[in-house]
Amino acid sequence: MVAITFIEFDGISHTVDVPEGTTAMEAAVRNGVPGIVAECGGACACATCHVYVDEAWREKVGEPSEQEEGMLDFATDPRPSSRLSCQIVLTAEMNGLVLHTPERQG
Repeated sequence: MVAITFIEFDGISHTVDVPEGTTAMEAAVRNGVPGIVAECGGACACATCHVYVDEAWREKVGEPSEQEEGMLDFATDPRPSSRLSCQIVLTAEMNGLVLHTPERQG
């Protein structure tokens, strides 16, 4: 299992445990985490699962693909730490990952 913490824009945190291989978006949706809309269901075809990767985790999570970068153009308030949570596949090395949700999705 991989523990992942989602921190809402107002500071409320939600920690969930999910199996390896789950995407961060799936983890949020399956556990009712507010702030992850996921309109396209994880197809990297929208920006409604936008998150900010906590600085301590950015290197381990990695950079977005070219396709993901294109979709992040549609996100509200994108930042250098922006990722689409549907594109973050959780591994054992990501146990303890912290993601921040934006105030609203694009």
